[in-house]
Amino acid sequence: MSKPTEKKVVVNRSEKQKAKVQKSHQALLKHLDNIKKREAKGEEFVPKKVDREKKEAQRVARRKVLLAAAEKRKAKAALKRPFVPIPESYHLKSASLKRVATRKAIQRSKDLLQQRKDRQSAFLKARTYEREYQNAERDLISKRRAAKRSNNFYVEPEAKVVFVIRIRGINGVSPKVKKALQLLRLRQIHNGTFVKVNGASLQILKLVEPYVTYGAPNLKTVKELLYKRGYGKIGTDRIALADNSIISRHLGKYGVRCIEDVIHEICTVGPHFKEVNHFLWPFKLSSPKGGFVKKRIHFVEGGDCGDREHYINRLVRKMN
Repeated sequence: MSKPTEKKVVVNRSEKQKAKVQKSHQALLKHLDNIKKREAKGEEFVPKKVDREKKEAQRVARRKVLLAAAEKRKAKAALKRPFVPIPESYHLKSASLKRVATRKAIQRSKDLLQQRKDRQSAFLKARTYEREYQNAERDLISKRRAAKRSNNFYVEPEAKVVFVIRIRGINGVSPKVKKALQLLRLRQIHNGTFVKVNGASLQILKLVEPYVTYGAPNLKTVKELLYKRGYGKIGTDRIALADNSIISRHLGKYGVRCIEDVIHEICTVGPHFKEVNHFLWPFKLSSPKGGFVKKRIHFVEGGDCGDREHYINRLVRKMN
């Protein structure tokens, strides 16, 4: 005979909730009745204090017991497992990896320490250079004023460095001029480089004058160019000078360790100007805002090419 089927009683969730609320309500009423009885007897109702520290200690002890039990279970399971010998090569490899990791960690800590030292020295150098630039500017102003007081003219020293920008393309360029532009590292239109002023460089500039414009840059121009468009030549790669470590790695042997050193070396034409200038990739400038006037006419005649002295700063602002 088949067993009689039992009927399942389906209870709605709402009914369950109602029963739960009713139960809690009854418990609350019972609690209130107890309080009233104690008040009638003259007893004060003192709520139980929860000792949190005691509870926390109990919880920690319980957790320790559970962890110990888990460790015992693991130990029993390990005893039941068959013993599989680990090959010697695994031990050797793990030891080698540990040595490499330790070496890397030591090197990382050394690098961090060196970075902090370099940052501090760069900050101190920047302050020293700033004072030097300010003193030079004040000296120049005082000499101008002294000359004016004595009804004379102060002739400023000639520029030691010029910034050269190529403004024309390759159409109709003679091989001699093309080679001169290559020597100046001006292979593309709107490329710019710093050139030390001497007899040889002045002759080259005279030869390529119809294709370039140049002038004496001030400190602000040099800073803006290097901070915004400064790239280093590392092998055949063009790497942005986003970190002083790049400069320190490749120019540290010349005593140039940060971007402020590079700016100082360019502005003052220091002893390692050649190495620093060759490390810098030629600046790739944009077309000037508002365009050129006329490239084929000299600057003194109302055009764009040739020597424009301190007016080069205005042009660089438009092209940077």
